[in-house]
Amino acid sequence: MAQDYYATLGVRRDASQEEIKKAYRRLARALHPDVNPDPETQERFKEVTQAYEVLSDASKRQMYDLGGDPFSSGAGAGAGGFGAGFPFSDIMDAFFGGSGGSRGPRSRARRGRNATIRVELDLAESGFGTTRELVVDTAVLCEVCQGSGAAAGTHPDTCDMCHGRGEVSQVTRSFLGQVMTSRPCPQCGGFGSVIRHPCMECSGEGRVRTRRTIKVRIPAGVEDGTHIQLAGEGEVGPGGGPAGDLFLEIVERPHQIFERRGDDLHCTVQIPMTAAALGTSLTVETLDGAQEIDVRPGTQAGQVIPLYGRGVQRLNETGRGDLLIHVTVETPTKLDPQQEELLRELSKLRGEERPPGKFTPGQQGFFSRLRDAFNGR
Repeated sequence: MAQDYYATLGVRRDASQEEIKKAYRRLARALHPDVNPDPETQERFKEVTQAYEVLSDASKRQMYDLGGDPFSSGAGAGAGGFGAGFPFSDIMDAFFGGSGGSRGPRSRARRGRNATIRVELDLAESGFGTTRELVVDTAVLCEVCQGSGAAAGTHPDTCDMCHGRGEVSQVTRSFLGQVMTSRPCPQCGGFGSVIRHPCMECSGEGRVRTRRTIKVRIPAGVEDGTHIQLAGEGEVGPGGGPAGDLFLEIVERPHQIFERRGDDLHCTVQIPMTAAALGTSLTVETLDGAQEIDVRPGTQAGQVIPLYGRGVQRLNETGRGDLLIHVTVETPTKLDPQQEELLRELSKLRGEERPPGKFTPGQQGFFSRLRDAFNGR
């Protein structure tokens, strides 16, 4: 025959009945006319259904494998236009999760959408936690109808088109016989009932939009990009359905002194070369206030002075990060004659009038960098 039923379902010729059934269900979900009504997809759906009818029936499959016509009078055709292997129940099972059962009316109450708002914090607030009052524009339950959508003293009426089922059925004829398909009722939208007298407050939606203020406790240790979930604080769903969640997106403002890296804070302090050589004491700012630190004699540029436990609070843990102070050494650019003379004398005493210079790994000259560039490093 012209059509390769195995290729149509995408299975091997020695595929088991369970593999054939799974392949058909997968294709039926994607190609059913209720999902894709275009003519090409409907034609493809007919081919898939025909292939399954043959391969799911042992006698038809055997006749097809031998090169015969599986739709001949002796191939197991049943009365009423449906063969013994016609997969009408499998079509219903693939879509509705039951063996030909009805979907039934759907509820008007649906879960509300989630909402996200941005909350800006300074470093101290995110590091130690804070409490904020947030103004939220959202949907809340309509107090007049309590979510039913119907005006006071009324109630939704049973739909006279689908008689409360929420769907209508249609019988069509195909080369396989009569096929019944179901779709949501166009009059009630699949709810099974019609609100003829909607609530004037919410226009039948069961919810109204309003502005409300909520107090939120933001834990210590949050940082830029952290999301905090507040369950049930989103908007109420249509029909008085349960509320969604509210997510707070933390935006941390840049600090003038500190740079945050996880739970640690970093800052840079500049000292004169004489202070670096002789040592000194400095007063530095921390999140806990001013603190005095000692700079040891001989401190080099790039050296880090740690203040343990002076960073931010660890999120959902005990303890804090560290404050790391990076030291830079300032070299004077202008000297008066007396200062210059003293430095020259010091240079002579230390034998540093013509220093040889010291190179450390990573400090390459121009030609070395040029060579590495050509070598693709």
